[in-house]
Amino acid sequence: KNPSEIQTCSPTMADQYQYNTNEEKFVKDSHTKEIDLINRDPKQINDDVVKVEFEDVIAEPDGTHSLDGVWKLSYTTFTVSKYWCYRILSAVFGIPVALLWGFLFACISFCHIWAVVPCIKSCLIESQCVSRIYSLCIQTFCDPFFEALGKIFSSVRVALRKEV
Repeated sequence: KNPSEIQTCSPTMADQYQYNTNEEKFVKDSHTKEIDLINRDPKQINDDVVKVEFEDVIAEPDGTHSLDGVWKLSYTTFTVSKYWCYRILSAVFGIPVALLWGFLFACISFCHIWAVVPCIKSCLIESQCVSRIYSLCIQTFCDPFFEALGKIFSSVRVALRKEV
């Protein structure tokens, strides 16, 4: 073999370092991922709850109609006031509430990871221990007893007769 073939078979430490640093550039952080500004409810978690339109709240049955101008102005007032009220409330309270929800879900995650799952795992381990002891007792005391009863009654024959 010539020396160039040997070098291509075993990469040098510098080559490995370069490979690792290039690889790290492709790792994406979940905090910096791009969000969709068009579809803000991709999992449709609010479709049946807060998707309220004018027609869902206010309706005039046949025979009871207001003036057309009042109806149009009511529609516009409802739609615009709902739009701007939501915008103002989300501008004022959106970031503080997001901070609170982030804190709450972080606490829930912390409790689940550091308390709930280990507790459940501990209970499962303890119940397996109790289960083995229980199984051993059943196999030691009950199985021979019921096998003996089975042998005693295995020779019993039952005949069913229908008398008229």
